[in-house]
Amino acid sequence: MPHFVIDCSKNILQKTSPEEIINAVYETAQATNLFSEGDIKVRINAFQHFTVGGTKDDFIHTFANIMEGRNIAQKKNLSEKIISKLKSMFPEVPIISINIRDFEEATYCNKNMV
Repeated sequence: MPHFVIDCSKNILQKTSPEEIINAVYETAQATNLFSEGDIKVRINAFQHFTVGGTKDDFIHTFANIMEGRNIAQKKNLSEKIISKLKSMFPEVPIISINIRDFEEATYCNKNMV
């Protein structure tokens, strides 16, 4: 925990390697001091078939799934830091966005918990 899942147009991975994007999001999330270093997970899904408002414009959207307990200011800071980093890497990409969702601790489970 947390999980950062990056959806993007396939073109994005021709501009910058997946590893570089993953590392940028990982390091940015780590720098907020909201998470333990070994807990951060980052993945990328690149799409060949998509529409963005009826266009084929490139896009990057990050879904951040984190354990509940962070306040609004912390989550806003996390969002802004990740978007700032991606914007600096991809200034020509018209759509770069993120949303943060909280996991409920009471209902979260992984294989080590059962």
